[in-house]
Order: sequence, then C-alpha cells, then structure tokens
Amino acid sequence: MSEHILLTIDGPRATITLNNPAVHNRLAPADIKAFIGHLDTIEKATDVRLLVVTGAGEKTFCAGFDLGSLKPGAASGNEDGGDGRRYGFEVLCDRLEASRVPTIGALNGSVYGGGTDLALACDFRVGIRGMRAFLPAGRLGLHYYPSGLRRFTERLGPGIAKRFLLLAEEFDDAELHRIGYLDWLVDRAAFAAKVDGLAGTLGGLAPLSLTGMKASINDIACAVFDEDVIRQRIRTCAMSDDLVEGIAAVNDKRKPVFRGR
Repeated sequence: MSEHILLTIDGPRATITLNNPAVHNRLAPADIKAFIGHLDTIEKATDVRLLVVTGAGEKTFCAGFDLGSLKPGAASGNEDGGDGRRYGFEVLCDRLEASRVPTIGALNGSVYGGGTDLALACDFRVGIRGMRAFLPAGRLGLHYYPSGLRRFTERLGPGIAKRFLLLAEEFDDAELHRIGYLDWLVDRAAFAAKVDGLAGTLGGLAPLSLTGMKASINDIACAVFDEDVIRQRIRTCAMSDDLVEGIAAVNDKRKPVFRGR
C-alpha cells in the first residue's frame, strides 16, 4: 500500500487521508491502487458506517491525477493492475461514489484537476474559507471521462458543468458554496468540529436505512433505478431489528442503538 494514502478506523468511522502535501496530494497510479484497496477494506468492514476523505496539509485537498504518469491514449489513466482488475482515476471516483457507506469530503484546502471530481464523488462536502477549485482539462487538450461529466452535470447542472469544463473557470470559496459544490463552508478553526459533528450524526443513524437510501438516491439521480430493487431495500429495512429498535427508542424517549441488522 502507498504511504501517501492512509486509512484509519475509529469505531464506526473510517478516514482516508491523502498524505502527500508536498505535491498537493496529487495521486499517482500506486496511490490510486492503494485508495481502491482501502475502499475494499471498508466495504468488508461491516462495523464501519461512514467514511471521511480528507487531505494532509492546509493548502490542497487534492490536485488530481499525476499527469506525469499519464500515458498517451489513456486519458483517464485506467490501466490493468496485473491482478485482473482495472485501476485509474475514473475507477477510483466511481468506486468512491458507489461506496456502501455515506461519505464526507473534508476539503482541507483547494481542489484542482481530477480532485474536483474526487470531491464530487463524496455524498457531502465541507470546505474551508479561502479554498479554490479549478479544472483545466480544456487547457490541456483532455476530454473528461464519462462518469465525471455525469457527476458534474447531475450534481451542479449543465451550466455550472460547462463553466468548470469548457471555460476552465477558477471558482472561489463563496462561489463554490453558492453553486452547491460545497454543502458547508467554514473557517479553518471550525473545520474539524464540523466534520466530526457530521460523522457523529451519520454514525448514530440506522446503517441499513442509510446504505439503502444512499444507493436508491444514486440510482434515481443516474436515471437507471429499478423500482423493484428500491422496494426490496424498503422491505429489508421494514423487517430489520433496527426498525424495532428505532421505534422502541422513540417510545422510551432514549437514543437508539442500531446494529445494522
């Protein structure tokens, strides 16, 4: 595993930290493979209920893919990892978006290049005052990959997507909050507490309900949802011990203790 991609698990919370601030936490192929490996670990860790993705340092959350590692003809950097799996920035962002657990992008600094999509792949984004975002694909001669185009268009609308991708516009913190790229914009002094508060809320809610509704919302947003699949998720929650516990906690006027079953 790459020393530049760190995974820590503390109770229901997993945290992946991009740990290479000297190069603005950009991701080389080995880093991407390590990140995907950590996502595999989280998927199997049934006690994990949420994931925080953040960066080391105070300047940059992520500067995207290491363009020095980009091979001609492989615009999204997706390559065979030698183990029968495909790895690359596009695969990473898709895997993060589809993560079983809710995800918080704790943007400790600015986001550049593919880092803008990595953040969009998270369910929630907390930003810091003074941060900026910039996606220079048009200036480099790159055509962005399909799922990244979908995320920008789906989450921000085609007009904002065109400002990012066609104009290569640089957005300041206030504009990122105004257009909905950031869910919350806070001072650096309040950043950790905001992220911890959101993580605490997610960690205390019913995991079957959250994972089911997250998957259903993503399906609906992509216009590929199957109503029968969503109704099966509803039935799973309706027959769960968690629902029994949730109703009992309301009646007893106490905090519920969910088990994820």
